[in-house]
Amino acid sequence: MRLLKNTNIPFVRIRKTAYVISAILILAGLIGLITRGLNWSIDFTSGVAAKVDLKALDDTVTPIQIDELRSALKNSGYPEAEIQHVGQVENATFMIKIKSKEADDEVSSETKNDIINIIKTNFPQHVEGRDINREVIEEIYEVGPKVGGELRTQAMLAVVIALVLMIVYIWFRFELTFGLMAIAALAHDVIIIVGIFALTGKEITIQIIAALLTIVGYSINDTIVIFDRIREDLKKRRKEPLDQVINYSLNETLSRTVITSGTTFITALALYFFGGIVLHDFAFAICLGVIFGTYSSIFVASNLVVDLTHATHKEKKTAQHLSRRK
Repeated sequence: MRLLKNTNIPFVRIRKTAYVISAILILAGLIGLITRGLNWSIDFTSGVAAKVDLKALDDTVTPIQIDELRSALKNSGYPEAEIQHVGQVENATFMIKIKSKEADDEVSSETKNDIINIIKTNFPQHVEGRDINREVIEEIYEVGPKVGGELRTQAMLAVVIALVLMIVYIWFRFELTFGLMAIAALAHDVIIIVGIFALTGKEITIQIIAALLTIVGYSINDTIVIFDRIREDLKKRRKEPLDQVINYSLNETLSRTVITSGTTFITALALYFFGGIVLHDFAFAICLGVIFGTYSSIFVASNLVVDLTHATHKEKKTAQHLSRRK
């Protein structure tokens, strides 16, 4: 199936416009990171998370609404507590997350006791006849500052290692210039997406780190498909300038890129709207990744190769080197 046939869009010629758009997006992302910082979840900082079942044994008792639980926590000194439904709304099961304001394990232990007392005091009808430590509080755990800091460091290290290994792979498969520009495009995607999360105040959870790694893999796959077509076209069009060959390759792969990205985006969008609150931010990150990953594969990675080869006067050497590779 070929959605777009015989296109001749001047991707290389309009690359400077694309660079300006990218620069604005990256600058906005960096401003968000500097001024607001990242809203790390308790998995990466410290705090307490509790899964509570507040469905009363008596069916005549009105089910608790999430706003009631939020008000009870706010009135008890936890205005920044994060609450979300777990499973069906009618089951009245909630996940409560409270970040520690101080890096102290004793503070977290006090918070655990406070959650139990708040529920017992404010919702006696919903816990009546039930063991609060086993039937109401289904799960409760605390994350210390040391463990959270280590997780944060490991998460960032995972992203960096993934980028470095990709440079090595593309270096061997194509050449170093292509590898470096592909990673520059990936860094472009990650900075913009993380910047959007900083500007919107969305929480960075383990799921979001997983989404970032997924985005990196998706984007590099799209870029490698384009690079592979460039290499094939260099063998067929040896006498044509490098930038002309790259523009031709971008148009040749455009249909494949649009179909692949479009179907992935529709799937992620379905998760965003129908996957529930637990998958909401993950799906949001994937949607952003598909948009910016596709954009960078078309407008950034290959065009950076053009500019770097022009700047180093290695157009002929690059073309000859790639056209010899299988």
